[in-house]
Amino acid sequence: MDSLKMHSKDITEENIGKISSLFPNCITEATDEQGRLRKKIDFDLLRQELSREIVEGPQERYQLNWPGKRQALLNANSPIAKTLRPCREESVDFDNTQNLFVEGDNLDALKLLQETYLEKVKMIYIDPPYNTGNDFVYNDDFSETSLSYLIKSSQIDEEGNRLIPNTNTHGRFHSCWLSMLYSRLKLARNLLNDKGLIFISIDDNEIVNIRRVLDELFGEDNFVDCIIWKKRYGGGAKEKFLITVHEYVLVYAKNIEKLDNLFIPLTDESIQRYYKLKDENYSIRGPYRTHPLEATKSMGDRANLVFEIQAPDGSKVSPKRQWLWSKERVEIALSNNELAFLKDKNGDWSVHTKQYLQDENGTIRQGKPFSLIDNIYTQHGTNEIIELFGSAQIFSFPKPSKLIYQLIQIACSEDKEALILDFFSGSSSTADAVLQLNAEDKGKRQFIMIQLPERCEFKSEAYKLGYSNIAEIGKERIRRVGKRIKTEHKDKEGIDELDVGFRVLKIDSSSMADVFYTINTVDQDLLTQHTDNVKPDRTSEDLLFQILLDWGVDLTLPITKKTIHNHEVFFVDEDALVACFDSNGKITEEFVKELTQYSPIRVVFRDAGFASDSVKINVAQIFKQLSPHTEVKTI
Repeated sequence: MDSLKMHSKDITEENIGKISSLFPNCITEATDEQGRLRKKIDFDLLRQELSREIVEGPQERYQLNWPGKRQALLNANSPIAKTLRPCREESVDFDNTQNLFVEGDNLDALKLLQETYLEKVKMIYIDPPYNTGNDFVYNDDFSETSLSYLIKSSQIDEEGNRLIPNTNTHGRFHSCWLSMLYSRLKLARNLLNDKGLIFISIDDNEIVNIRRVLDELFGEDNFVDCIIWKKRYGGGAKEKFLITVHEYVLVYAKNIEKLDNLFIPLTDESIQRYYKLKDENYSIRGPYRTHPLEATKSMGDRANLVFEIQAPDGSKVSPKRQWLWSKERVEIALSNNELAFLKDKNGDWSVHTKQYLQDENGTIRQGKPFSLIDNIYTQHGTNEIIELFGSAQIFSFPKPSKLIYQLIQIACSEDKEALILDFFSGSSSTADAVLQLNAEDKGKRQFIMIQLPERCEFKSEAYKLGYSNIAEIGKERIRRVGKRIKTEHKDKEGIDELDVGFRVLKIDSSSMADVFYTINTVDQDLLTQHTDNVKPDRTSEDLLFQILLDWGVDLTLPITKKTIHNHEVFFVDEDALVACFDSNGKITEEFVKELTQYSPIRVVFRDAGFASDSVKINVAQIFKQLSPHTEVKTI
């Protein structure tokens, strides 16, 4: 039972709470004058969050620190002049799908998606590189040589003189790996909604460090659990000490106070094992199992829960301590035949509640998930690759889709329209799991896969089969899984509506020429030489997707093209955005007046489409008069 505060509102604590909601990594702990541990603001880190330069801060504090951490924070906050270019030829059902496959560095991708998917993602799953000592391809700007690491970590000075006893390169591996993940996790948190969860697969090499990083970025109060995944059932004879048969899946909430209770559907095995009894309600509510009505010792004493219940033979049954239910609730249960009376070997009655498999509406009961997954193994993931591609050598150690399937059930079993993100998507096991679950429960969950086009080795089986990089394997897996699911469920009602497509978007430099970003510093004589500020190799659809990113418009909305007064016009979701990229200086008032009849929310033109500044001003006035709610912009 909570106590009364018995004091006025603590404004300072409230302000710290506001800072915590925006920048949880800036909250630390310190003792006050009375020696009590209190939450404090790390002003050095807060200054770094609000700065475009590296801020030095020597104050000691309880936190995980490493050389390159401030650079990682700066990397996360720094803007980039890049875009996502659509690739229709590699997509599946581009015009109708609501799934995305983003090809490129996930740090860039997460930055580009900040406006569009801010607080819209329900679940993130990632299986990052485990930092086993091998190089990883996500180097960023903080990838460093042994020499620079030794200087940063104060092991040697600028002249190369050693300051502390010699150490191996172990710390450098930790530092680079932590910096790589820190910036990405910081950006990923922004995309989760208030009820969102992040699941991170990890092994013993970095679990201690990543827990500390997640506590800092998400807040340690938002730690949900550490799931133990038993990844294999034997083997390990080559291991020197204990045979390791498990890995971990760390689970954190965006805001645990707003997180719904987590339930998952009962497995067929659980139903067959526990739900064996039947009564007259079987046709509606299915089989049932029983639970003692007797309260446990941990429950506090309550006088209204002590009373007699009449057994079938007319005798009275009294609790040893007390019942779980009140007398009124017991009477209702008796009238509905929802209590079971059982005799022990001594002939004494005990009272049990009936827990039916289904409610009155036919909805099947769900159960609480366990923090142990011991029925899915690494070999299952390998078998999936063999079934899809005919060779286990296509992709090494993929996570089983059934493992991720269970995690999606934990986070999204009730949310059938959830958006699920994986920014280390690898062979696209997560997309596979999303499609499987949607096929089984008629869900409309969407996925965003992000994968670096990491090159396959020239001598690898994947390269020999025509896959030059990992992203190509991931895309092909989704294609094959989609076809397989459609075939396996061809007789299932609604299977034709199942979305097994995906839009491929590739990270590239901005579609805008350099002059667009430096127009205020360019000499006017030079401007006359740059009549167009768009790169010549970019298409109208390239421009459209960069504008969608800039405006924060959903990247999966339907796109149609129309010709109006000889101008090509894009309509995104009918009226969400209208774009005309003609650059011939022939945009007319008649054309613009017709556009206003569509009452678009947003409209964009190219500067080169206007013959003069006066025409441009007139266009703005026309929209202001005929479609005043429309936001008008140019590029």
